[in-house]
Amino acid sequence: MCKRYWFLIFSAHISISIAKAIETNSKYLENKMGVLVGRQAPDFTAAAVLGNGEIVDSYNLHETIKGKKAVIFFYPLDFTFVCPSELIAFDKRFEDFKKRGVEVIGVSIDSQFSHNAWRNTAVADGGIGKVQYALVADVKHEICKAYDVEHPEAGVAFRGSFLIDEEGNVRHQVVNDLPLGRNIDEMLRMVDALAFHTENGEVCPAGWTEGKKGMDASPEGVAKFLSENEGDL
Repeated sequence: MCKRYWFLIFSAHISISIAKAIETNSKYLENKMGVLVGRQAPDFTAAAVLGNGEIVDSYNLHETIKGKKAVIFFYPLDFTFVCPSELIAFDKRFEDFKKRGVEVIGVSIDSQFSHNAWRNTAVADGGIGKVQYALVADVKHEICKAYDVEHPEAGVAFRGSFLIDEEGNVRHQVVNDLPLGRNIDEMLRMVDALAFHTENGEVCPAGWTEGKKGMDASPEGVAKFLSENEGDL
């Protein structure tokens, strides 16, 4: 009887340990979901203001970007502070993205009507002017949660940026904290790097920019590249 009692206690202890391990692993996997690189970009349908000023009720990501590259960028709120500088910077480089075949899409938790009002506010008055790309209304917070960029306390989106390839897969992502504005030229650099790799099969070393040499992904390739370019790194 005594042996059976201790066996039951031991079995219960093992079961609890396994359950805790499963729970811990599940939480770990949940946290890992924040890395979207290599995965299909989460689809969404939401209201939006298009680049021509039209307000639509059903803007679908996958339909919009089918067969094209895209940059989706999240920002906290309309009519705030760092945000207009970023949206204006994206707009000033809109043609640079366009000639590379890249769709630019902005997302925040504001409504489509707030987006529209912000577009119709002069830059000198804290607005963004008539930016040439779509602004999506994530009023239910579903999109920022799908991309895992919702601030846990502020309830707005972090400054997340995602580069999506022609197959709809995320190839690059970066997330800035709320006070830190992003570098739009860096996103253009990543667009060029992805295009270079896709066309040439070579990989892009640190600081690669258009016109620079790539690297063959092999021991011989890295040895050759470093022997010729180590001083420029």
